[in-house]
Amino acid sequence: MPQFDSVLVANRGEIAVRVIRSAKAQGYRTIAVYSEADAGAPHVLLADEAVLIGPAPVRESYLDPERILAAAAATRAGAIHPGYGFLSENAAFARACEDTGIVFIGPSASAIELMGNKAAAKRLMLAAEVPCIPGYQDEDQSDTALMEAAQQIGTPLMVKAAAGGGGRGMRLVLDPVDLPAALAAARSEAENAFGSGELILEKALLQPRHVEIQVFSDSHGNHVHLGERDCSIQRRHQKVVEESPCPVMTPELRVAMGEAAVNAARSIDYCGAGTVEFLLDVDYQFYFLEMNTRLQVEHLVTEMVTGLDLVALQLQVAQGYPLPLSQGDVALHGHALEVRLYAEDTAKDFLPASGTVCRWRPPHGEGIRVDHGLAEGHEVSPFYDPMIAKIIAWGEDRATACRRLQRALQTTVLFGPASNRQFLLDVVANEAFRAGTATTAFIAEQFPQGVQAPVPQLVQYCCGAVLQYRDSVAASERLRVVAETALRGWSGLRDISVHYRYRKTEDECVDVHVQQVGPGDYHCSTDASHHRLQWLDDDQAGTAQVLVDGVTHRLCHAPAGRGAISLQLGGAACELVNELAFTRGDQAAAGSGIVKAPMHGNVLSVLVTVGDRVSPGQELLVMEAMKMEHRLLAQVSGEVSAVHVQAGTQAAAGAIVLEINEA
Repeated sequence: MPQFDSVLVANRGEIAVRVIRSAKAQGYRTIAVYSEADAGAPHVLLADEAVLIGPAPVRESYLDPERILAAAAATRAGAIHPGYGFLSENAAFARACEDTGIVFIGPSASAIELMGNKAAAKRLMLAAEVPCIPGYQDEDQSDTALMEAAQQIGTPLMVKAAAGGGGRGMRLVLDPVDLPAALAAARSEAENAFGSGELILEKALLQPRHVEIQVFSDSHGNHVHLGERDCSIQRRHQKVVEESPCPVMTPELRVAMGEAAVNAARSIDYCGAGTVEFLLDVDYQFYFLEMNTRLQVEHLVTEMVTGLDLVALQLQVAQGYPLPLSQGDVALHGHALEVRLYAEDTAKDFLPASGTVCRWRPPHGEGIRVDHGLAEGHEVSPFYDPMIAKIIAWGEDRATACRRLQRALQTTVLFGPASNRQFLLDVVANEAFRAGTATTAFIAEQFPQGVQAPVPQLVQYCCGAVLQYRDSVAASERLRVVAETALRGWSGLRDISVHYRYRKTEDECVDVHVQQVGPGDYHCSTDASHHRLQWLDDDQAGTAQVLVDGVTHRLCHAPAGRGAISLQLGGAACELVNELAFTRGDQAAAGSGIVKAPMHGNVLSVLVTVGDRVSPGQELLVMEAMKMEHRLLAQVSGEVSAVHVQAGTQAAAGAIVLEINEA
């Protein structure tokens, strides 16, 4: 195995930052690659060298093996670390690295191939006597074969892409009548995401825990496991919260699952870091789900409870050295929890979001770790996965870890793109989560009406009004719109009451009246309350110390466009738009027959043409953004009067893609 002293990281965002930091700590020269959308991104600035590999679309940059290898050759990189996602489980890329004399920091191409296809992997695990869920994983992919197999398996049934992961190409079928549509949708999404429409079927366990075992192997035949992670809380079959150890794990069960995972790694002569995922049923029976032949997003909780640097271990094993520990050396200390911060609109079924980060304040404190690739002014691009950061909390016990995580989320500030921060806070505060009883059905059970957008408190409206009042006064002073003497101090302003109006719900507004009564001293009134706000301190970075009705608070804020402001008070964030800042023409909205792209993305297919009659709920077109398919539905009955996009083109967020003349 060739030795190396430089590492190219073939990835982006927080994982690229994380790998570069560990590699630099080990003394390696580090090389970043980046697309045009990531120029100036934190991982680019952190590396010793960086190479532009193409435009924003992943197939022309991060998913192009030739561009990655060319960058490695240009910088004389000795090894390539793929991170996760992108080319991390691409056997052809791993083989190409081997062929060109570059060390691929991961398992062999043959091991990736064996586990990269769920159908083949399951057949292999059955032969190795690893417990597996009953299902269908044969090569016959005809609808007839799949329908017959589904009839034998019965519902509930899970349809899965054989070549993929991350919830893409996956559909739950509760009623047999829905199977044909589920097969078609899963196959389409799998072909677009992974280039293969091969499917497998499995009996669905509706309330299991998702428990995975971290394994590590070297080229000398040594295999160990580093304990388990519970990843049960998921949305769209993608993990949201992970923890180690599993709240219901017993020493006996850990031994059994650990041995099964190590046997799986041993059966394919595995080398490097890998994860064997299981479903754990209510009767403590576990079943093989899949093996990920790479570093996992959630590896950080394992690092927190074992004290190990898994990237440093990867580098050591890739150099050909044996593992520096045996199974008896592995011990778990304390408890760690990780949440994934996504750019998404949780109230719109977790719809991915994009936009410019105008304020970012990660948390800090005892037991807190944050892995991210964010910077203020940086664009969260629609071209990539919406996960933007990971927040991890460690404690001597689970209760301490929960408290620390809750506090960390309360002090995290992210303005710009919509995020799931408030949803994560709701999860961490949930009684079922605190009790450690959450299963994969957690979100459906605890949020049966879906995730609702938080409604700001009246004091938040008052804070927003005062912030906008202060901004307007400052702007007037700079522009000398009003006489200078009337704008300095407070003596000329105390009798002036300024009116602001904010939309609370579709049918309700909140009117706020602001009166300045002294320097930095304001009286705010609404129909239902009265508050006194006193500015104690306001720095240039959007953080203020404000006395609200006698209690000091930390108020974070940032402008969010014309008439709009983002603010966070007491851990609760909101974006407020002063409707009185707009003219009547501004407020005129398009009719309900106007269909707009909810995000920037690719148009995969247009399902209607001009003249077609449509009804509410009917699919109109399919878009792909942030690696997920999104189906736009008609909201009204009527006739399609215009179609402004076609398959294969891109649509910007908010662009009108289709028009319907309402009946």
